Amino acid sequence: MPSSAVTPRPFRVLSDEERSASLRQALLGRDTGQDLWVFGYGSLIWRPEFDFTEQRMALLRGYHRSLCLWSRINRGTPEQPGLVFGLDAGGSCKGVVYRIPASRIADTMDALWRREMPSGAYTPKWLETRTDDGPVAALAFVMNRHTDAYVRDLPQERLIDIVRTAHGTYGPCLEYVVETSRALRRSGIQDARLEALMRQLQTESALNG
Repeated sequence: MPSSAVTPRPFRVLSDEERSASLRQALLGRDTGQDLWVFGYGSLIWRPEFDFTEQRMALLRGYHRSLCLWSRINRGTPEQPGLVFGLDAGGSCKGVVYRIPASRIADTMDALWRREMPSGAYTPKWLETRTDDGPVAALAFVMNRHTDAYVRDLPQERLIDIVRTAHGTYGPCLEYVVETSRALRRSGIQDARLEALMRQLQTESALNG
């Protein structure tokens, strides 16, 4: 097993100029007079932190929700990183799409980029999602497998230990996983992998309680 699969390497936070350039690139060619949609699959479901005029349940094909991203700021530290969800290639993912009004795009996207793109671990992509009211092209933050923040082949025991112990500026990694699970349930979204992880975490808690 590659050592990089279980050991995060040093990372670099994007500068303000690099982050702004990434945002401009993502919005390149978009009609600034039209609303846009954002796809949420993790914390954006239970803590979007932006105003929206509509939300819909949505299905995205070609990607699945996975704890595949080292978090060395929000839910961990460089010395003891946590894990957060990314959209990894393969399968499908149920989530929520949010409509951002054209008048709020500039402010909303700037704040969203500061939250989701501190190190460039995600690749912003416009992807077609399916909703009950028709297809929606939404901005999704997809895991960049070529970044050193990408986690693969992590032993389940190590994953559980990281989730239980890591803590960052936004709080414990465990809280992040639990809140995501609760939000999915409230939304009627079933995620077999996450539910299995929750059962293991609850079992571990009972054993240690």
